[in-house]
Amino acid sequence: MSSPKRIGVIGCGQRGCMILDNMLRVGGDRVVFAAYTDQFPDYAHAQMDKYPVIDRSKAVFYPTPEEMLAKADLDGVIVAVRCSRHTELALKVIDAGLPLFLEKPIATTLDDYYRLRHAAARRRRPVVVSFPLRLTEACRVVKEIVDSGEIGQISQVQGYNNVYYGGVYYHSWYRDENETHGLWLQKATHDFDYINFILGKQPVEVCAMSSKTVFRGNKPAGLKCADCAEKDTCPEGPNAMDHIKHDDPRGDMCCFAVDTGNQDSGTAICRYADGMHMVYTQNFVARKTAGKRGARFIGYDGTVEFDWNTDTINVYMHNGQPDRTIKLDTAALSHGGGDDRLCEDFIQIMYGKDFSVSPLEAGLDSVLLCLKAKESCLTHKFEDLTEA
Repeated sequence: MSSPKRIGVIGCGQRGCMILDNMLRVGGDRVVFAAYTDQFPDYAHAQMDKYPVIDRSKAVFYPTPEEMLAKADLDGVIVAVRCSRHTELALKVIDAGLPLFLEKPIATTLDDYYRLRHAAARRRRPVVVSFPLRLTEACRVVKEIVDSGEIGQISQVQGYNNVYYGGVYYHSWYRDENETHGLWLQKATHDFDYINFILGKQPVEVCAMSSKTVFRGNKPAGLKCADCAEKDTCPEGPNAMDHIKHDDPRGDMCCFAVDTGNQDSGTAICRYADGMHMVYTQNFVARKTAGKRGARFIGYDGTVEFDWNTDTINVYMHNGQPDRTIKLDTAALSHGGGDDRLCEDFIQIMYGKDFSVSPLEAGLDSVLLCLKAKESCLTHKFEDLTEA
């Protein structure tokens, strides 16, 4: 066997460590953690120490990504920094000629979208975009059903993401839209990707609307729950979150303050070239068993619907054939098993495979759709997806 492939990591926060942990578990003796960099090294070390499989004692720490790329002997790089830096660092890895595992969203502005689109033409090695949902068992089965023609020509898709852990987007750093650029890019980027992946096509036009009716208020900017006189009675205070909603927002900021960002619901309608349309809606107020994430594909001969939260696929036939339910068993897997499959794909690319199951083009298509949906919320108009 050849020497193990050497992985470098840019950004060792919670998500970066999850990816690295998956990569090392899936890869076994085929990969080794060789180098890393993070602008907050103490925090990064604390995160890595939570994963027994991550041995940072043998990995070299570099103060900057530029120094790591220039000095470390690497076979592939994971980029999992804060969202606003994804494009900047992805371009550095692409120009270094290395395989890239890129966390979503791959861009947060149209300028960054164009920079990455131009880079796609000059890249020498494949890119794996962190879209695990398209590689879950649920997606595989539903795509197989759609592609088989069993439910006939698709008339409409109804996608939904009722996020039961919405507190994280209002209590923690995710509330800063200057950093995340909003919840279309944070959440819908996954959903738009898997829906279009199952359909095998991209929309040509989108319109969207968003609302912020709950997580807003007049509390002072920067207020922390611990410093609020109403913390014991607040419906989003520590007591309610721990004992009633069982939500761990991983943050302690007041979500009823004047500086709370992010919409708390949004809906987009996408039109495809053949006249079919898709409607997608996201909500961050739902809690506990009200959480639901999946889609319903309605064809002429039948309908297939799935929900990751219940690990269930239902097939409803319109023509007298029996309905059926398919129960999956992926709840214990990271992103329903999609993360492991992405990591295996990246490992194979480091060993010479010349294509990605979640390519840069998929990330670009999804980002454009998210950015245009966000723009439509402001313009109140349909936005063309073919002119970009």
